[in-house]
Amino acid sequence: MTRCAVFGTGSWGTAFAMILADAGCEVTLWGRRQELADAVNSTHTNPDYLPGVRLPDTVRATTDPAEALAGADFAVLVVPSQTLRENLAAWAPLLEPQTVLVSLMKGIELGTAKRMSEVIGEVAGVGPERIAVVSGPNLAREIANRQPAASVVACTDEAVAKRLQAACHTPYFRPYTNTDVIGCELGGAVKNVIGLAVGMANGMGLGDNTKATLITRGLAETTRLGLALGADAHTFAGLAGMGDLVATCSSPLSRNNTFGTNLGRGMSLAETIAATRQTAEGVKSCESVLDLARRSGVDMPIVEAVVDVVHNGRPTQEALRALMSRSAKPERR
Repeated sequence: MTRCAVFGTGSWGTAFAMILADAGCEVTLWGRRQELADAVNSTHTNPDYLPGVRLPDTVRATTDPAEALAGADFAVLVVPSQTLRENLAAWAPLLEPQTVLVSLMKGIELGTAKRMSEVIGEVAGVGPERIAVVSGPNLAREIANRQPAASVVACTDEAVAKRLQAACHTPYFRPYTNTDVIGCELGGAVKNVIGLAVGMANGMGLGDNTKATLITRGLAETTRLGLALGADAHTFAGLAGMGDLVATCSSPLSRNNTFGTNLGRGMSLAETIAATRQTAEGVKSCESVLDLARRSGVDMPIVEAVVDVVHNGRPTQEALRALMSRSAKPERR
């Protein structure tokens, strides 16, 4: 039986643990809080993040990373992206030689502008053949309710991607394989920033034309950045690109969309953070995405506008006017 360790007991980590178990894997869910681990083990539920969802009996929880990693074929990382480096430094010495590290995180590291797979390789000292990425339209609550969804599992080693595909393929969750790790990661990271922008438009009471404009031009920005970094353009037309972007920008279940909506309604950054229970990755990653774009010589005006609103205090109306007043150019990617 395939053995999996899932590091992170939030809604997506818990939902993915359920997927793995439903696919026939033995799963250990790691979390910091003993009371939550006890709840998972005694009631087979995660009352804090997925109340009412019963987890398979083959999911158990622990606060001991060594216990979670013992014999693991896959170590799935679902922590906030800005905490990955510190957390993984503590876990890396416990890794076994066969363990593949799987990133479910959708962010870019502040300061270094590194993708999560790059951080994993650097901290854990493993090659790209032992690093995989899962990305796509992954709204945790819908998946936890076993509603049909698809996603992408990417690794530069196609054989590893296929192994992971088999480990998480269920009647309701269909994974596709890809070797374009760069494209899959960038699609997942940038869509959070575009989700903030669309949320702001929603909060301002703007309509579908505005939101469609932000989504499609946001995809163009993402594609430009991806091509500059060596990604495959086709990735951005698929589940890890357009698919993830549409789900994040259209669903009230999206944390980034909801965060942006509150900002668009006039809430301050501090008030919005206080009202957001889980991490909205785009809030911090918008700065690192912009940093990465500037290092790569890529123009990303929507991302720049989001940074101005979220971190520089620029009013949303003013940021929108600035975007719309940019000089007109032929439509291109």
